[in-house]
Amino acid sequence: MDNVQDPRNHVNEEPSNDFIDTALGFGVFFGFMLVVFTVAVIIKYAIS
Repeated sequence: MDNVQDPRNHVNEEPSNDFIDTALGFGVFFGFMLVVFTVAVIIKYAIS
């Protein structure tokens, strides 16, 4: 560890899969927006 600029000496403390993280984010947001849409449709038909 003499050369702190050498990237080979720095281990990735938290390995992550970027594709899974992105896919999970899209999936959760899609699910949330689906719930919002469904509630809005139910409220619209309840009012009319």
